[in-house]
Amino acid sequence: MQVQTLKKREDIPSEFTWNLESIFSTNETWELHFQSLQQQLPELEALKATMAQNGAALLAVLQKRDQLFEQIERLYVYTSMRRDEDTTNSLYQGMADRAMQLYVRSSTIASYIEPEILALSPETLDQYTRETAGLALYTQQLHDLNRKRPHIRSVEVEAVLASAGDITSAPDDIFSMIDNADLQLPTIVSDSGETVQLTKGNYLSFIRNKDRRVRKAAFESIHETFLKQRNTIAATLSAQVKTDIFYTRQRNYATCRERSLARNNIPVSVYDNLITTVSEHIPILNRYMRLRKRMLQLDELHMYDLYVPIVEDIKEEISYQQGCEMVATALAPLGEHYISTLKQGFRQRWIDVYETPGKRGGAYSGGAFGTQPFILLNYQSDRDSVYTLAHELGHSMHSFYTRTNQPYPYGDYTIFVAEVASTLNEGLLTHYLLHNTQDAATRLAILNHALEDIRGTLFRQTMFAEFEQQIHQQAEQGEPLTTDTLSSIYKQLNEKYYGGETVIDDLIGIEWARIPHFYYNFYVYQYATGISAASALVQQILHEGQPAVERYAKFLSSGSSDYSIELLKKAGVDMTSPEPIRQTCQLFDSYLTQMEHLLG
Repeated sequence: MQVQTLKKREDIPSEFTWNLESIFSTNETWELHFQSLQQQLPELEALKATMAQNGAALLAVLQKRDQLFEQIERLYVYTSMRRDEDTTNSLYQGMADRAMQLYVRSSTIASYIEPEILALSPETLDQYTRETAGLALYTQQLHDLNRKRPHIRSVEVEAVLASAGDITSAPDDIFSMIDNADLQLPTIVSDSGETVQLTKGNYLSFIRNKDRRVRKAAFESIHETFLKQRNTIAATLSAQVKTDIFYTRQRNYATCRERSLARNNIPVSVYDNLITTVSEHIPILNRYMRLRKRMLQLDELHMYDLYVPIVEDIKEEISYQQGCEMVATALAPLGEHYISTLKQGFRQRWIDVYETPGKRGGAYSGGAFGTQPFILLNYQSDRDSVYTLAHELGHSMHSFYTRTNQPYPYGDYTIFVAEVASTLNEGLLTHYLLHNTQDAATRLAILNHALEDIRGTLFRQTMFAEFEQQIHQQAEQGEPLTTDTLSSIYKQLNEKYYGGETVIDDLIGIEWARIPHFYYNFYVYQYATGISAASALVQQILHEGQPAVERYAKFLSSGSSDYSIELLKKAGVDMTSPEPIRQTCQLFDSYLTQMEHLLG
């Protein structure tokens, strides 16, 4: 493959850069908006203790809050995306910090709103909504708030809980500093015999290396480094779990898991269904491990053998323009409106395409209510980049449909549904590639990619979810979370998921110490439920056609106008049932069977 030259940002044609000028034409314009919003904060503060007067007073508070936060979000996304164009640019670092400080200050001022609303009786709120023009818009929000009534405290306590955020964010902040700044990884010898510095960024390439010695060296080096810090990081993770317990008890929930899921009104049974159903399908995962061991010609499969591709990848040179065409064709089952909007995004510069010096790595979809969607890419002219493009376009199209069809109060969507739109696009891309590729070697590479995607998103994230549940249960029962406890639980889970066909190396027991998501309070299960919902929807779209497409478009357009579980039910997927998870496991089985057949 041709090596892509790293161009300076100013040398990239504008059509391959995102159009941030559509938010603020200049930094001076941003500054004027910033100063204006600062001056408006006292207006929200002045409305404190007025909502009991009448429905008009309640409406005035909600409208003022929305007006401020809509503008503050635009301030922040502009500066954060400018900062990501060149992470060494101190001007935008400073502007992003100022925008975040304004957001925190505004959130603290606004902390009186929920307790004051809940000081009103449900009957009074219903009366206000019936009698006050404009207040009906907030019916779903007020219903959701009423649902949380037993868990909202007094104005004074809410202010204390809001201000405690700086303290309770410390475990995550400390871990981030250890992980990103202080931990020095050792050097290893590459497959070419060079001594190279191991980093978090290049670890993935080493753990996927064809040379087993290199994989083993990378695996042992990174985990031995974390092992040396095990007591510090165990204390940090333990402090995070204690923080979760603190908020759980302050808000009168039975468990941390219940509090986390209640935020989006997700039944705890959804979490239990996920773990139970995936656990039932571990034999399929072990069947894949057997194939992996056979294809790698190994007597024993170790934890450092789980990521290397088991077939030779076909290096295709896919230009960005070709990638856009490929994605648009693959997503054609979603209908003409979806595809025309997608192509409009290409023309209107939603996407910052190429890697440039200092640009943030990876990819994401961004933007705010009232702006177009934006996508940061670092396109590398390969199939993985095409998958990333499809994934991020899923997020951005979800944002576009939502913001076009919903008012600001419902103009965003929850994390629980966020991964559905992106993963669905990947599923359609895989379906398209498999149905339009005859070459056996290329088909094998696509199947390997699809299997790894489901293994990493469904099986691995469910294992993480089980770990989170177990460590919180232990802490809730008053048992300490020591490094030995955490490592024992984590190793046992690896034995449960992989032990049927894999040697569970002792060092895997410390892997928990390098997973940042364990500081996010029951976050990771949503990756697994997301891919399950997406897989079910892909099958409906391919087999039902227009009716399923219309349901899906309505889902994309709904934002947070209803609870996530209900929105998915309307789209055709019931996540309170194990069926979508079973279907995803069956899809894994189907891909595995195709791969076994091709390999003889």
